[in-house]
Amino acid sequence: MTNKTIPLADLRYASRVPHIPARLDAPTGLLADTLGRPLRDLRISVTDRCNFRCSYCMPSEVFNKDYAFLPQTSLLSFEEITRLAKIFVAHGVEKIRLTGGEPLLRKNLEVLIEMLAKLQTPEGRPLDITLTTNASLLARKAQALKDAGLQRVTVSLDGLDDAVFRRMNDVDFPVADVLGGIEAAQKVGLAPVKINMVVKRGTNDSEILPMARHFRNTGTVLRFIEYMDVGATNGWRMDEVLPSAQVIERINAEFPLLPITANYAGETAERWRYVDGGGEVGVISSVTKAFCGDCNRARLSTEGKLFLCLFASQGHDLRALLRGNYGDDQLSAAVGHIWQARTDRYSEQRAALPADTSQPESSGKRVEMSYIGG
Repeated sequence: MTNKTIPLADLRYASRVPHIPARLDAPTGLLADTLGRPLRDLRISVTDRCNFRCSYCMPSEVFNKDYAFLPQTSLLSFEEITRLAKIFVAHGVEKIRLTGGEPLLRKNLEVLIEMLAKLQTPEGRPLDITLTTNASLLARKAQALKDAGLQRVTVSLDGLDDAVFRRMNDVDFPVADVLGGIEAAQKVGLAPVKINMVVKRGTNDSEILPMARHFRNTGTVLRFIEYMDVGATNGWRMDEVLPSAQVIERINAEFPLLPITANYAGETAERWRYVDGGGEVGVISSVTKAFCGDCNRARLSTEGKLFLCLFASQGHDLRALLRGNYGDDQLSAAVGHIWQARTDRYSEQRAALPADTSQPESSGKRVEMSYIGG
């Protein structure tokens, strides 16, 4: 018998091999956690690598040439991802978002999209398949992604001023190329394109109004995200958070806004429309206004660890089951057991702390956003 060497990169976050219940109940699509929250949204990280070094996600002083990214053998194959996705869909998942790292760095990603696009809900409906990207490679890949079955893209863009944007991505990447990727996505029909801007007070909040002006009347949906305390490498401080209410105040002063209802239960963004018909904007208030109460999202890491919260410190090692001698019925029962025991509500707990406390004491070493995706 030979000993298997486990790469150190595989051990960066605590995980447990899931328990397989003795009774293998068939999925009903009605799975709910301890707070009654259903499972509807699965976010799949396909790579832990990125070609940007944004300070709030992958600061260059940590993610440098010596950083140990996951080895190729650790990553889930497309077949393994699809097998797991099919199990999650049977439990109620209706939307799959591919993320990273930068997902377009994963070779032949369109092959995975084509595989996922063949899955259907128990009622026979197609899945909503989306992708989050920094758009650096989007212009050249947009058509192939659309042809494979991708429906929409969300682009991360933290400012229009080229100097600000180059400083934010920390690799001197020009904003013009991101805008070119957005244009390409619109042209091939990956629409409506959503634009996510992480707002960091004192760093890029001067870009709020320029972004609003630029994307009005373009058919894109611009969303502003509060700078979050994800992971432990970004040096998060509460005084760098610009509350979403202030973002809306700034925009409303120039372009009057009216609130509109959510598209679906569990939507993270609060939506607003321009009174003059110029489209809509959204805000994601993950720090100042917790939305844990209807969170219906699970996250699958690049090497198959299931996390139940963006701020989690421990995952569940589904890869151990995938690469063991277990059938789909056993995998399905394990996933159901994990979700039914879910209690996560980190943002609500943080919001209940005294003002001078940054995070719950029990939060532990939280997973990095670059590892699990946003």
